[in-house]
Amino acid sequence: MSEFTQASATPTTVAQFCKAIPKVELHCHLLGAIRRETFLEMATREGRMSVESVEGLYAQGEKRQGAIPGLRALESHLLKSPDDLYRVTREYLEDARVHNVLYTEFFWNPTGHVRGSGLSYAVLQGAIVQSIRDAETDLGIIGRLVPAIDREAPPEAALEMVEWMKDNRATEVIGIGIDYREAYGPPELFEAAYSSAKRAGFKTTAHAGEYGMPWTHVKTAVEQLHVGRIDHGYTVVDNPEFAQRCIDAGLVFTVVPANSYYLRTLPPDRWALDHPIRKMHAMGLKIHPNSDDPTLHNISPTKAWSMMVEDFDLPPSALRGLMLNGLDGAWIDETTRRDWRTQWSAAFDAIFDAAFAR
Repeated sequence: MSEFTQASATPTTVAQFCKAIPKVELHCHLLGAIRRETFLEMATREGRMSVESVEGLYAQGEKRQGAIPGLRALESHLLKSPDDLYRVTREYLEDARVHNVLYTEFFWNPTGHVRGSGLSYAVLQGAIVQSIRDAETDLGIIGRLVPAIDREAPPEAALEMVEWMKDNRATEVIGIGIDYREAYGPPELFEAAYSSAKRAGFKTTAHAGEYGMPWTHVKTAVEQLHVGRIDHGYTVVDNPEFAQRCIDAGLVFTVVPANSYYLRTLPPDRWALDHPIRKMHAMGLKIHPNSDDPTLHNISPTKAWSMMVEDFDLPPSALRGLMLNGLDGAWIDETTRRDWRTQWSAAFDAIFDAAFAR
């Protein structure tokens, strides 16, 4: 892996500082990272969506709409060939690398995509994996694929997805997740799929405690599905006793500062003050900021990090701990983790001193 991109000048703003530091991304949806021009091109080609419909999916102002309609459209009738998936993956990795993301584990939902494209899981995964390999060679970014259960589909589809993964092993495909609307598929419905994945040696994570869903969903994911980390997890703050157990276990929460649910439901003058991310950090939970659906929500890895300072009032020095939380939560071997912690800490300190120690 190449060195992170050095800033051309000393960082003078929080955003420049956040862009300059090396980082991992552990919570990003591949189709939520599709470039606007790529989405428009594919929609025009397929003749299934108007320009106005596509434009409406992208963030307008601060009250961002959910990304699910766009993700479903891409799965069901826009991404039709392996080349399409290769391109979307490559463009995401290019964009992430610009923000000094050196390692990323990103989600992809195969259940709807296999059904919508008419292509096999093997073909679709193969296109993503090839793009990952080429990007590592060309760009110096390491990508890892995390197929995600569609919790709006039956539990049997989740088991089928895990079987697909077992039959198409690749070094770049390292674990499973679960996403889409939590109210339609609480975590306990997918215990069999998670058990099967763990027996096969895959790592596990789960979206839980999103959309205002109860803290018990986080508990179920941790204690029944036995996941290695939690995506979102905001309502864990509603039960301090359980939150403390997560702290004691060193569980990493991949949070999303621009999460659309809180932007829609909290008053503008209270949004940043009442956001659970602020409470999670204050309680001592291990959090790590991520972009989630970067292009659809007009966010970037840099912005996700700078929001921790500009919106949630963390001092820039506190980002060092969040950076290390990301390395602790990443599905990498212990030697790599140790080496990166040393190297990235030194890089962070040098960038911080250049930006703020004056």
